[in-house]
Amino acid sequence: MPDKRPVAVIGAPLDLGQGRRGADMGPSAIRYAGLEARLQEIGVETVDWGNVGTPVAEAVAPGDEQARFLPQIKATCEHVAELVVTALAQGYRPLVLGGDHSVALGSLGGLAQFHGPGGVLWIDAHGDLNRPETSPSGNVHGMVLAAALGLAGPGFESDSWPLPAVDPSRVALLGVRQLDQGEKDLLRELGATVFPMSELDRVGVEHAVRESLERIAGPGFVHVSLDLDVLDPEVAPGVGTPVRGGLSYREAHLALELVAESGLVGSFDLVEVNPILDRENETAKLAVELAASAFGATIL
Repeated sequence: MPDKRPVAVIGAPLDLGQGRRGADMGPSAIRYAGLEARLQEIGVETVDWGNVGTPVAEAVAPGDEQARFLPQIKATCEHVAELVVTALAQGYRPLVLGGDHSVALGSLGGLAQFHGPGGVLWIDAHGDLNRPETSPSGNVHGMVLAAALGLAGPGFESDSWPLPAVDPSRVALLGVRQLDQGEKDLLRELGATVFPMSELDRVGVEHAVRESLERIAGPGFVHVSLDLDVLDPEVAPGVGTPVRGGLSYREAHLALELVAESGLVGSFDLVEVNPILDRENETAKLAVELAASAFGATIL
């Protein structure tokens, strides 16, 4: 049965983790698309705790080119983690709005601080499993899952979270279709559950999601981190790193309907909406509808 606990919305307007500006406006775009009203419409009590403070790229130096803006990203994620811990302590389910995917270090860090290490379903066109020494770009949003697994080096350590924040045996990736060589090597070492788009085409979304949820279930927490670039760019044009051949509108909804039906998942990220690249806020509107499916909206 879907979980009906209230939801606390936490905005993280961060775009230092990637190379294209604009994801910092994602939380505002999602709110403007009617997130709170839509969740309340399906019976989910919602409170909005506003945005954590984040610097802008023009005001700070990138620092280490292997992990650009890492101190500033960590500081933002520490604030996210604090709010996630507060939400959990007060009986809310955290819903973190990005910003780029590096905000998930704060989500997962806060969850691990409160519960201990848990499991995550990473719904994304990318693996985000680079490390500073393997990243071709130095963009932290492509390292965040490796960081949460404690595999990206001491630069990601913080008093705000334990590492690993995620149990390496409880990771599932869904919809991936663009991996760097370092990520492929690490995935083979981890033995994670991975359903790239080619495998989804073969086995279907329902089988992939059910198997993924079975893999990530367990003590601590179960989290879903949804990057809108997992959808095909024709459906979700407003993302910073689009990759052709992604999930269709209905496939994405089915995946999140199954997540809600399972009753396993207690927290979510909704990231990488970039209004600058969008058409009439179409991707943010889609993000709202997908959030509704994740929190229990049904057709009947």
